[in-house]
Amino acid sequence: MYNNTFSGSISPEIGNLKELSNLDLSRNQLSGPLPPTLWDLKNLQILNLFFNNINGKIPPQIGNLKMLQTLDLNTNQLHGDLPHTISNITSLIAINLYANNFSGSIPSDLGKYMPSLKFVSFSNNSFSGELPLELCSGLSLQLFSAHRNNFTGSLPTCFRNCLGLTRVRLEENRFTGNITDAFGVLPNLVYVALNNNQFIGEISPDWGECKNLTNLMMDGNRISGEIPPELGKLPELRLLSLGSNDLTGRIPTVLGNLTMLFTLNLSNNHLIGEVPRSLSSLKGLQYLDLSNNMLTGNISKELGSYEKLSSLDLSHNNLSGDIPFELGNLNSLQYLLDLSSNSLSGAIPQNLGKLSQLEILNVSHNHLSGRIPASLSSMVSLSSYDFSYNELTGPLPTGGVFQNASARSFVGNSGLCGKTGLSQCPTTDSSKSSKVNKKVIISVVVPVCGLLVIATIFAVLLCFRKTKTVSNGESSKLVIWERECKFTLEDIVKATDDFNEKYCIGRGGFGIVYKAILSTGKVVAIKKLNMSDSSVPATNRQSFENEIKMLTEVRHRNIIKLYGFCSSRDSLYLVYENIERGSLGKVLYGTEGEVELGWGRRVNTVRGVAHAIAYLHHDCSPPIVHRDISLNNILLDTDFEPRLADFGIARLLNTDSSNWTAVAGSYGYMAPELAQTMRVTDKCDVYSFGVVALEVMMGRHPGDLLSSLSSIKPSLSNDPEFFLKDVLDPRLEAPTGQAAAEVVLVVRVALACTQTKPEARPTMHPVAQELSTRTQGCLAEPLDSITINRVKNISL
Repeated sequence: MYNNTFSGSISPEIGNLKELSNLDLSRNQLSGPLPPTLWDLKNLQILNLFFNNINGKIPPQIGNLKMLQTLDLNTNQLHGDLPHTISNITSLIAINLYANNFSGSIPSDLGKYMPSLKFVSFSNNSFSGELPLELCSGLSLQLFSAHRNNFTGSLPTCFRNCLGLTRVRLEENRFTGNITDAFGVLPNLVYVALNNNQFIGEISPDWGECKNLTNLMMDGNRISGEIPPELGKLPELRLLSLGSNDLTGRIPTVLGNLTMLFTLNLSNNHLIGEVPRSLSSLKGLQYLDLSNNMLTGNISKELGSYEKLSSLDLSHNNLSGDIPFELGNLNSLQYLLDLSSNSLSGAIPQNLGKLSQLEILNVSHNHLSGRIPASLSSMVSLSSYDFSYNELTGPLPTGGVFQNASARSFVGNSGLCGKTGLSQCPTTDSSKSSKVNKKVIISVVVPVCGLLVIATIFAVLLCFRKTKTVSNGESSKLVIWERECKFTLEDIVKATDDFNEKYCIGRGGFGIVYKAILSTGKVVAIKKLNMSDSSVPATNRQSFENEIKMLTEVRHRNIIKLYGFCSSRDSLYLVYENIERGSLGKVLYGTEGEVELGWGRRVNTVRGVAHAIAYLHHDCSPPIVHRDISLNNILLDTDFEPRLADFGIARLLNTDSSNWTAVAGSYGYMAPELAQTMRVTDKCDVYSFGVVALEVMMGRHPGDLLSSLSSIKPSLSNDPEFFLKDVLDPRLEAPTGQAAAEVVLVVRVALACTQTKPEARPTMHPVAQELSTRTQGCLAEPLDSITINRVKNISL
């Protein structure tokens, strides 16, 4: 009777079913307290009431259910203490009280008489006191979760001998015990979260023997001592977070052996010495935070070799020397580059201007000299920067991101000038210099003026000769507008000051994007394509024009509106509606991704993109294959509604191909078959959509996950104990209720879309339908227990 819409309270007549062994009323809308007659069902083995609105307390009579094996009451509104009689149910295998309002302490003998107890979850309640000392005395425990409570004291010593443990989550409590010997060598352990407690002691070398460990989080405690080099022996480790402790010594060079690592956080400790060059071997690293330590030496140029790094924080150390220009090669750097509060010197490398996706740049409180490179003006995604308290000189750059710069970002540089709040830049006004150069000026100006007069005469004659050509040659200036368009090319040229650089708001693979505010107040975005009008062969021009006209007729709420197309002075322009919030990639990897882009909005984004692609594939005639679906080609409006952009452009730019099937797309989103067939089909778009959907749910690119799924070798994703929850965006709290079901559905659909063989992928119409019609219920089991392997076949 699970997964329905039953409401009201559980009927007391349930107690008449004396032989009942399995009662599953989960994922309904039941409310009210648990009926007293429920505890008369002495043959009951499974009691699943999760995902309802049941309130009240668990009475002592629960101890009557001597045969009970599974008790799952998660995600309700139950409160009060856990009765001591629950310890008498010796047959218990699983107990899940996650996400209720329980308080008080756990019965001290819980687990002592439960030899088969495997799964325990007390998470997201208000429990206090210490954990039962003999919780895992049966040594059968596999999964233990108690995060987000008020537990105190030390951990049960029996954890050391629970060899079957796979997951332990104790974060966000008030544990104070010594962590040094709390865990032994646990060969099956995959996930450990001890962060945000008050643990003391040192990190045991035994962790290096837990060979299956993927996540080790101990940040936010009072752990001391050095980082044991044995951690470098963990071949599956993806996330290592030891920040905000009292660690000392050097960073072990053997951490460079953790080739699967994508997050390394050692910040806010007392680490000394240089940053090991071996860390440059971590090619999959996405987040690196070594800030607030006492690290010395130079910043290694090898740091510029990280292909996937999106955030780099080396601030508040004692690093010296120049900023290596190789940091400008970090093409994936999107969120943060913070080198502040060090002793860096020399000039700011012009190469940093290549970091076009970077949002936050901080080089303040150093000894940097020279000018701020003008190339930094092209960092169109930059939303925050700080150059203060250095020894910089010269005028500030005036274009791009510096156009509306605040003086606070430049204070403490006595040699900088040109901005309100800074000194005025000096002007050359020397009478002596004027006298010296007067003769030179006259000798140059006179002949130049003469040449200009001659050139003007020739130009006038040329104009008279070509008047007829221009009047009859209007077809060389191609202009195509949609029918309701209320503006002209001249309006756009005027609004952008003839496409001045200061109106540039983005650069992509297809061209440069400008923002224009027309005289009517209407705001549009103009994309100047990376091709010229003359590059369209005469044989293809009619097809080119037909393609443009077709694209202007596309109408869908999740597709950006194309107002029209025009060519001018051998340049090609597409005119779109302007979407203020910017690309999905910028939002997802910025602060909005954590604060405002919650699970509901992420699911809605994926759903909207699915409908947009389905429209292009199935409702347009002829069908339109996008060819370049990625996070940067999906825009979000002010209400976080997605709009698919750049549809059809890849085909337009391939005008020299008779069949128009040349490969297009962004690295990391292209279907694998393109490497062999070089043929673009609708299934290529399906694959790209799947990658985007996974990235939105994971908060990082899913390349490693997809590689392991397609590998014929045993891998983490095929491990039966590799949980879906471990790949979801760790910046958000785990989804619950209907949100959890929607997230699981998105991941399941995305995995189907990213299958290696194109014929195995679905088409977009059923994908869009499923995402819209199959998200009304809740999960039949806790999200904590769902593995990647099972996501594909889970029942919703």
